[in-house]
Amino acid sequence: MANGTSRYCHPSMSIRRTVTLSKTQKKTKEHKETLVSTLRKALDEYQSLYVFSYENMRNSLFKELRDKLKTSSRFFMGGNKVLQIALGKTNADEVKDNLHKASELIEGDRGLYLTNLPKDEVLKFFGEFEGHDFARTGSPATETVELPEGPLEQFTHDMEPFLRKQGMPVRLNRGVVELVANYTVCTEGDPISPEASRILRLLGIQMATFTLTPICYWSNGEFEILDEEEAANGAKSANT
Repeated sequence: MANGTSRYCHPSMSIRRTVTLSKTQKKTKEHKETLVSTLRKALDEYQSLYVFSYENMRNSLFKELRDKLKTSSRFFMGGNKVLQIALGKTNADEVKDNLHKASELIEGDRGLYLTNLPKDEVLKFFGEFEGHDFARTGSPATETVELPEGPLEQFTHDMEPFLRKQGMPVRLNRGVVELVANYTVCTEGDPISPEASRILRLLGIQMATFTLTPICYWSNGEFEILDEEEAANGAKSANT
């Protein structure tokens, strides 16, 4: 969590939940139909549409972004195939001219952004938007973090057992947490371990950058590729 606190679940604890499969399937079908209907209605309410890709998605940051733009724009994410159906997957079934071209690019970590904002303002917003958060376990480290031997005065004495449990060579020296040897928390490019992830949080080092990249633009039948490399990556993903 961003406030430095952690929540743990004992390994022996388990939760069993009974799910009625028929009801789950019915709800899923209704959800898909609602999404298709809502998106098609939004196409009449907003002037332009963008397909965008995202990296290091963070729900809290994304919610703040949606709230900030809710008076002029709307985001659609989740269920790429459903979004494709809503727009139309071919020239024959597209709901508006050239929307099937945008539909073809909805692959992987991507979503739709519908807005009434001018194109130049949207591109400026996408170019400047950046959110930061703590990296998750398994993600590559963006830098090497090394702690030199000596006192770690940023940590209170009661944290010494927890730090030792994370693999740090620490001890208490007159009530001060002390490293008895140099310690590498993570190495640039290597996957971040669970222990390193916890230590980075304690150190306040955020390595995850949440970004949005516009791939294409559509408005009233006009279609334009905005990022050739991202568009090509989408085509490659669709064919594998």
